[in-house]
Amino acid sequence: MTTPAPSGAPADRIDYATTLDFPTKRLILIGVLLGLFLSALDQTIVATAMPTIARELDGLNLYAWVTTAYLLTNTALVPIYGKLSDLYGRKPVLMFGIVVFLLGSALCGLAGEAFLGGLFGGGMMQLIVFRALQGVGAAALGSVAFAIIADLFEPADRPRYQGLFGAVFGLSSVIGPLLGGFLTDHVSWRWVFYVNLPIGLVALAFIFAKMPRLASGLKARVDWLGAFLILLFSVPLLLALTWGADGNYAWTSPLILGLFALSAAALVSFLFVESRHESPILPLTLFRNPTFAWGAVARFMIGAGFLGAILFLSLYLVQVRGVSATAAGTATIPLTFGLIVGAVGSGQIASRMGRYKPLMLIGLSLAALGFFALSTLTADSSYASVVVRMVLLGLGLGPALPLYTTAVQLSVKPWEIGVATSAGQFFQQMGSTIGTAVFGAVLTAGLTGNLSAQFAEQARANTGTVASTLQTIGTRIASGSSDAGGDRNATPKSPDQIRSEFAALRENVTRAVQTGDPAAIRAIRADRTLPGAARTQLAGVPEGGVGAGVKASFEQTYSAIAGAVNSGDTQALAGVAADPQLPAEVRARLSGLSPQALASAQSRAQILAGLRAGLDAAEAQAGEQATRQALAAALSGVNDGEKIALASVRAQRVAFAETIGTIYRYAIVVAVLAFLATLMMPNLKIPTRQKGEKLAPAHVEL
Repeated sequence: MTTPAPSGAPADRIDYATTLDFPTKRLILIGVLLGLFLSALDQTIVATAMPTIARELDGLNLYAWVTTAYLLTNTALVPIYGKLSDLYGRKPVLMFGIVVFLLGSALCGLAGEAFLGGLFGGGMMQLIVFRALQGVGAAALGSVAFAIIADLFEPADRPRYQGLFGAVFGLSSVIGPLLGGFLTDHVSWRWVFYVNLPIGLVALAFIFAKMPRLASGLKARVDWLGAFLILLFSVPLLLALTWGADGNYAWTSPLILGLFALSAAALVSFLFVESRHESPILPLTLFRNPTFAWGAVARFMIGAGFLGAILFLSLYLVQVRGVSATAAGTATIPLTFGLIVGAVGSGQIASRMGRYKPLMLIGLSLAALGFFALSTLTADSSYASVVVRMVLLGLGLGPALPLYTTAVQLSVKPWEIGVATSAGQFFQQMGSTIGTAVFGAVLTAGLTGNLSAQFAEQARANTGTVASTLQTIGTRIASGSSDAGGDRNATPKSPDQIRSEFAALRENVTRAVQTGDPAAIRAIRADRTLPGAARTQLAGVPEGGVGAGVKASFEQTYSAIAGAVNSGDTQALAGVAADPQLPAEVRARLSGLSPQALASAQSRAQILAGLRAGLDAAEAQAGEQATRQALAAALSGVNDGEKIALASVRAQRVAFAETIGTIYRYAIVVAVLAFLATLMMPNLKIPTRQKGEKLAPAHVEL
């Protein structure tokens, strides 16, 4: 049995769920879905283009700020837009958000163009400012879109449409990387932003032409002080968490501590102001509602787990599986598939069951099981086994997207739907930010210890130069050396790639030692995978190879002998004969020469001809032996370099797998906490109806 809507509803409130016909609702829904798709797509499409953007705009040092600026404004403004939509209607707020978002998109595409000059200091800084403007618009798209479902559809229909909205986020995570990569590679990175314009204009046309104002009928003053204080709370907190997690500043630095203190002071002031305002930005009375209060806790936890799942699964695929950074987004398609099926399926089932709590608990149980499965990943896990884990986690997290929103909307007064919906999103986004910071700190701390331990393990499994080099790398990692272990953000090479590169290096070494090929020598000198001693040895190979060096040495020896013989000076001849590096036969012959034998030019020429023949034979033998020894020594160095490279990659992959496994073990705890919070929520009933039956404007039934 359903109960009437609570008393105290605004007198001029319109029940759009019963007054609008379905074709109109469908057109409005298309426009809203397109608008939400813009916001969701922008978070994935830009990431693929960022390396190219940073290179062209010469702003690698500001790389992270392009994303940070967007998230700051997006997260901080969500609850403000929710309240404004309750006061002034969803349509004007949504249209304002789309217009601002499109303006920001157009300006982002123009960043760095000559006609903007030195505005904001340069191209990359322009992009950061314009991304912040995009975030201002995106906050309206995300916060208002979910509330519109409650305005357009009766409670019995809401879960299935909320599921469609949840699926938009999953779809964008597939399309974004593919479209972003295509536009960046084949058109221009600027079209990553320009592509928003036609989609946004179509969405605007649908909304402007068909959507009514969707006003709650609530009349009150805007809580501008509360809006300012929530910004003053959110922005410093998000900055402190972002900078601390990125390692730009130590967690105990004065700046980070100051930002935390400012955020805490703003929070206390916000709570004081909200408790006294007639129409607060975030009514504290909502927290007396157990569905909202426990739902906020659950969504905070889910936000941390959801984003952590995406970020660290991508990191696993890059660092352990060897997937390229560009392809990492598409490699998580199985997770996205699970999310879409979970979101849409749970919405459909909830509409038929009339209950959402069992589905939420089942979803969180699957999510915890998915996190547990991911925590068992190793460096040798097959991609097929990773796919199964991804699908399982997606099926578990999928219901979180629509059902918590449905639960909150059913539990609050109709004119509070906007602020309650946006507040739930705010807590989820804050959970994502805080969870990312915490998990990032776990990654940094755990990775250092695991890398050091794995390099030590690889050192124990090897001997000689290989073992000492690996031990040195492990020691430098443990001491915090910034250049130890290579670039941890780069995609590691596969063992096959390493073996192929060292096979090519062996060919270059062989050519350099045997023939002195200049191109081969240059390639060796540029190679950093060889141990230092081997590289130094090969750097001294003369043009023409080791044999040419031996020949040059024998030519010098012959010149010295010829000078002594032609001089007829027996003392000079004795000095040359004393050279221990001369072949024994040559030394004996020189020692046996008498002054009479050196008296005539003819005899000296005969003597030199014989000595030359002996030296040539010795030179050939010495050159062959020196080449063989040099090549063996050089190839030994190459083999050591290959062993070091293979062991280093193995150590890196195992260390990343173990560290990410630890993060997912923490995520299990997060999922359990979300489960317990959900367990505390009342098991509200979703009003159901038979086909063709019209429901009264129902609220909820316990």
